[in-house]
Amino acid sequence: MRLGSFLIGLVNVIIGAVWTLLGLRFVLKLLSANPSNEFVNWIYETSGEILGPFRGIFPSADLNGFRFDFTALFAMLVYGLVAMLAFYLIAALTPSTVVSKRK
Repeated sequence: MRLGSFLIGLVNVIIGAVWTLLGLRFVLKLLSANPSNEFVNWIYETSGEILGPFRGIFPSADLNGFRFDFTALFAMLVYGLVAMLAFYLIAALTPSTVVSKRK
């Protein structure tokens, strides 16, 4: 297995986990899930660590009983951009194998 393929797979797994946690947090906040529920509390605590650097950038908006968490969406955008940058750097820094056909 090539190092580049391994690293890209690793970044995919990490960004997938981050996006899943932040996406669940966004939906649970939007639907005003009960924070005393163990699963909801676990999602809030776990995603809270990932959301840390972005706290305080945007306020949460209350829309007719729904809580719109702009911070979680912004964090998803930033982490997605970081993943794209990582993909670019991995592609640029790892050698690619070129297969040529000889006739």
